[in-house]
Amino acid sequence: MSNKSAAFLPIGIGAGLAIGTGLGVASDNLALGLSLGVAIGSGLGVALMGAANLKAQNDKKAPDGGGSTVSDGGGSSASGGHCAPNADCGGSDGGGGGD
Repeated sequence: MSNKSAAFLPIGIGAGLAIGTGLGVASDNLALGLSLGVAIGSGLGVALMGAANLKAQNDKKAPDGGGSTVSDGGGSSASGGHCAPNADCGGSDGGGGGD
């Protein structure tokens, strides 16, 4: 399995260092600029890697170019339309029983 998204982390760190160096020199605080640049660049690189991996997974699941269904994590609300109003449909809001 080849990981083509591995190059995003060094690219992000490099871009962050470049921007941080510029801001550090402009604000006369190079140490703060470099450290913020590394932190922001690392976050940017990790975010780009995650986006690339998600895109690769979606491309692998749907090779015909069809739209993929994205789940919201399975919320527990009882407003799905298949339940009568004021009926106990098994959903939980995290509160107590109230009896």
